[in-house]
Amino acid sequence: MDRTPSEKADDPRTVGDCVAEDYRTAKVFEKYGIDFCCGGQSIIAAACRQKGLDPQELYRELDAVKGQPLQRMDNFAEWDLPSLIDHIVATHHAYLWANNPRILDHARKIAQVHGLNHPEVIEIAALFEKIAGDMEGHLKEEEEVLFPAIKRLHAAQGEKQAADLDRAAIRASLTRLYREHQEVGDAVHRIRSLSGGYAIPPDACRTYEVTYRQLKDFEEDLHKHVHLENNILFLKAARL
Repeated sequence: MDRTPSEKADDPRTVGDCVAEDYRTAKVFEKYGIDFCCGGQSIIAAACRQKGLDPQELYRELDAVKGQPLQRMDNFAEWDLPSLIDHIVATHHAYLWANNPRILDHARKIAQVHGLNHPEVIEIAALFEKIAGDMEGHLKEEEEVLFPAIKRLHAAQGEKQAADLDRAAIRASLTRLYREHQEVGDAVHRIRSLSGGYAIPPDACRTYEVTYRQLKDFEEDLHKHVHLENNILFLKAARL
């Protein structure tokens, strides 16, 4: 049952909770520049105040989105853990493995060619180089350590010794992976700021345009990826 405006003023849910309940609401938060992945732990009303928004207007837009029928395929909070993991690997990890080297190559090229007139692209290239390097180890840990441990624990039928080992591995990985998500999120926000929201300058070449489009796509994919992990997968895994 929907809450009344007065009740919503005291809504204790976070931005991440809201998007976990219905991923379609992410579009509303994106519209107003509210971070729902790394910054998803903010209470909705507090996030609105930080952006100078009227919370009631935001809730009206959220209600309008949630008023449409929700297809099961979009309701990630209801997916079982193995299915969610397979989706993350096949969709978001595959995107990163394929695109990170291309984006880095393009970022380095525009830094070399346009760095004199646009020194911000030099810092952008350096930031993305660190992101790409860090993400390689991050993805490997998830695919080789965390995700298999979660799947084994999900399937465990009273095998206490194996389950305890997997729980220890999950706890150790989650602490580190949460921190790494925040670090890459901060770096991407810095890239967005340096690029003026991926604005293309008048003297930009074709590679410059392609690079900024790739960086924008990277940020959009990262928001979905980190949301699925931070606000759904990791929380469920921590409760196993």
